[in-house]
Amino acid sequence: MKILLTGATGYIGKRLLPALLDKGYEVVCMVRDKGRLDIRKYKPEQVIVAEADLMKPATLQNLPKDIDAAYYLVHSMNMSRGDFSKEEKLSAEHFVEYINSTKAEQIIYLGGIVNKEELSKHLASRKAVEDELRKSKVPVTALRAGIIVGSGSASFEIIRDLVEKLPVMIAPRWLKTKCQPIAIRNVIQFLSGVLHKKYTYNEHFDIYGPDTLTYKQMLLHFAKIRKLKRRVIVVPLFTPRLSSYCLYFVTSTSYPLAKNLVDSMKIDVIAQENDLSQRLHIDLIPYGTAIQMAFEKIEQNMVLSSWNDAGDNRIFKKGLATHIEIPKFGVFKNDQAQETKEPEKALERIFAIGGRNGWYYANWLWGFRGFLDRLFGGVGLRRGRKNASEVSPGDALDFWRVIYANKDEKRLLLYAEMKLPGEAWLEFRIDHKNCVEQTATFRPLGIGGRLYWYAMLPFHHFIFRGMLNKIALGK
Repeated sequence: MKILLTGATGYIGKRLLPALLDKGYEVVCMVRDKGRLDIRKYKPEQVIVAEADLMKPATLQNLPKDIDAAYYLVHSMNMSRGDFSKEEKLSAEHFVEYINSTKAEQIIYLGGIVNKEELSKHLASRKAVEDELRKSKVPVTALRAGIIVGSGSASFEIIRDLVEKLPVMIAPRWLKTKCQPIAIRNVIQFLSGVLHKKYTYNEHFDIYGPDTLTYKQMLLHFAKIRKLKRRVIVVPLFTPRLSSYCLYFVTSTSYPLAKNLVDSMKIDVIAQENDLSQRLHIDLIPYGTAIQMAFEKIEQNMVLSSWNDAGDNRIFKKGLATHIEIPKFGVFKNDQAQETKEPEKALERIFAIGGRNGWYYANWLWGFRGFLDRLFGGVGLRRGRKNASEVSPGDALDFWRVIYANKDEKRLLLYAEMKLPGEAWLEFRIDHKNCVEQTATFRPLGIGGRLYWYAMLPFHHFIFRGMLNKIALGK
């Protein structure tokens, strides 16, 4: 049985893929960039990677027609530019045109709970996509979820940032809004469970956890589990714009995502009760247990996906491959090399750089650079990394994006996503003579870019030298 999985590089898609493979299905992973999906750990006869973009209908010819079912997990809420709702609706229209030409018997869609007359832009967009999918001749099973709790999820990471960084939280009135958080494990069970269940065709089901909580209760319960004393003070004068900026500066979320989340949090997200969990034999996981399970994955270094995996930016629009070839002309470079007597340990340090491991030298300066980046609307350092020792192409790594990562070739290439008057690459290699090579490349944009490079030159010299020594020599 062949299943199409759209959004295969996203937070949900990366977790659903192994669940489908475990059930013996052949899965076609639709991605905009093949370089972003590492399938080496799966059986090659079970996984097919098809490169296609729902905003470019001609590319959908790359998708097979002999599929039996399709998952629609495409989402654009984190867009930094343009109207995400228009793009989501257009993507759904193009998908319907494609799916009508296949022999598929079911579309499974994950949307949001929409049981209020007045919806946020985010939830209204989710409902509009569902309505568009229902115009297809293929039956649709729509699962509607609220807050999803799991290691790497946007909701989990935002709550974690707020609780762990702020002993006292001055919060807006929407913290009294109610929701029913659901564990990511239950979400995957529902998604895989409804496949080819005919009683779910042309139906929608709210999926939810066993607890009904306010956002304030969620924060305090999280703090209790982490054994932290926290106080939340709700005030009436917090505007949505101010709330969005607070989320942006305190947490790892982007401003567009923060703005859309705040907009959604102003209304109760209470599910319509149904018996789907009983019919699928799914044991619903309480909020507190979901938090504990998430930290177990983090502590075991087993986080499969992060909400940052599906960032919407120029890198993913153009494809990772377009950035692998580092320009040679019209650029500034900082080349440094250091022989190492322990190449394997040096390689481990290269692939563990960033996140909670830090940048090995002058971390306070890296932190200050991250602060400045956030101040000017950039991503800053707070995204961290989802795995303490492994990275894959497409992963976020603080204010960098992993473009190429291959331990066998002993090479790691990063592309800058911080606010810059130009483009920047940072590359690490270990050659056959056990020499660690570290190269920072900057392609300036106009006079401002050149002035920036010369202003940073003194800092680059000793920061990059100190970092290299730590990687190569361990000191």
